[in-house]
Parts: sequence; structure tokens; C-alpha cells
Amino acid sequence: MNRTEVLEFILLGLTKDYTQQTSLFTLFLLLYLACLLGNGAILAIVLAEPRLHTPMYFFLGNLSLLHICYSTVTVPKMLGGLLVKNQSISTVGCFTQLHFFHFLGSSEAILLGVMAYDRYVAICHPLRYTIIMSKLSCVVLAIATWTAGFFHALVHTVMTSRLWFCGSNLVQHFFCDIKPLLKLACSSTVINLTLLNVVTGTIALSPFFFTLLSYQYIISFLFFKVQSWQSCWKAFSTCASHLTVVAIFYVPVLANYMLASGGEFSQREMSITLLYSIATPVLNPLIYTLRNQEVKSALRKFLCKKPLSRGT
Repeated sequence: MNRTEVLEFILLGLTKDYTQQTSLFTLFLLLYLACLLGNGAILAIVLAEPRLHTPMYFFLGNLSLLHICYSTVTVPKMLGGLLVKNQSISTVGCFTQLHFFHFLGSSEAILLGVMAYDRYVAICHPLRYTIIMSKLSCVVLAIATWTAGFFHALVHTVMTSRLWFCGSNLVQHFFCDIKPLLKLACSSTVINLTLLNVVTGTIALSPFFFTLLSYQYIISFLFFKVQSWQSCWKAFSTCASHLTVVAIFYVPVLANYMLASGGEFSQREMSITLLYSIATPVLNPLIYTLRNQEVKSALRKFLCKKPLSRGT
């Protein structure tokens, strides 16, 4: 039986309107640079400032590193697609991009659940906090988070790479994602779709419900156990940044992977994907610096060190 195997894919990108490509390139390049600078700054101050060597900021540093990698997986290729007419990518490169996109995305979902658990222990069990969230515990939780995300993505990568691609190689997206690739497969994709719904649904929803449960306990503890409204507000304000990040991460992700696709699936998917691959990583450092006094003071201290060092 003769089979014409696809050796490369063509990413159709965001738009074919060449008049928009220059402005889109400039916009997304600036957002990408803002993501690198913002998350890089948070990562640097978390490492450099001894006062931030706590579990909360340890996980925040992981989140910033994750966002830098997450945007780098898709945005540079998308920017290239806005400069050239046909953006080609090899099958190996395509599956590698797919793997790292889902690896980092699922790791972020799990990490947000871990961060919710950290806030629960800090507020509801403050006397046992240093014991429960010891350095070893934090490292183990971080390793488990990245490992779980890696193997979750590996399942999808292996199953997608085993499909037979024999016809069109035009991917209606600005990067290699599972759903656009499944539309191009010549072999059955039933198992792949089942895995996407079951495995990805579990990875995404389990930390989400765990986060909701953690905050249910936190709110109940603050209302029924904490007598001072000032103490109650101070405790809850430490959770506000995390809750905001959870909201801007899960709203587009659930809309993209959990909701049924309509007729304009590709355009809708690309629009939503832009939110959590570019917008969310840019907003993360803003949320944590604008709402967190410790991060703001550490950032000011970090920025003021350089002029002093030059004068000495």
C-alpha cells in the first residue's frame, strides 16, 4: 500500500491580511519582551532577596520561570509566521512544540493548585507552616509538578506522533497544537480525542477544584476563627494575587479545551490561545508587583543596588 507521509507542516498563522501583519508583529514582540523582562525581574528578585526565600515566593519563582518558557515555545514561531508567507515546521519540530506547550501548560495548572495549598497551610495552620512547607517539601512539590506535566504531555505527544498524516499539511493555527493536527490525520483519532478529554480534563480540573476547596477552607477559617477584620483582610489580601492569576489562566483554558467547538473552531481557538500564551504571562508580574508590598519593596531595593555599585 502506497503512503505519502507528511514530512513537514505549514503553519497558516494568525491572519493572511498582510496589512495587519506588521502591526501584529510589533504588538506581540512588545508583549513577548514585556513577558521576558517582567517574569525575569520577579525570578531575579526572588533569588537575590533573602526575605523572599519562603515557600510562597519559591513557587512564584517557579511560576515566572514557567511563563518565560511557555511564551518562548509559541511566540517566536508565531512572530516568524508574521514575517514570511509560508511558515514551515518539520514533523519532529511540530511534535516537540506540541509536547512543550502541553508540558508547561499542565505544569502551570498543577502549580497553581500547589500554591493554593501553600496559602491554605499558611493561613489555617500558621504554627505548623514551617514544618509542613519545609524546604524539602517545597522542592518535592515543585519536582512533582514539573514531572507530572512532562508525562502528561508525553502521552499526547506519543499518541499524536503515531497518527498517519497523508494528506494536507496545512495547520490552521500559529503553532502545533493537538486539535488542529487531529483534523489533518488520515487514521482514526478516537483514542486521541478520548485522551484529550479525559486526561487533559483531569489535569486541568483537578487542581482547579482543589484550589476552590482550599479557598473554601481559607474563607471559612477567616470568617469563623479570626476575630479581627484587619487580620482577616490582611490574610485574604495575600491570596488576592494568586486568585487573580488562577482566574485569568482557567477562564480561557476551560473555554478552549472543555467547551464544544463550533464551526469557527480554528479562529476561536487561536484567539483564546493568545490569551494564555501571551497575555497571561505578561499580566503575571504586574499582578504580583502591583498587589504585593514585599515584591515591590524587594524590586525597588534590587533596582537601587546598581547605581550604588557603580559609584563605589
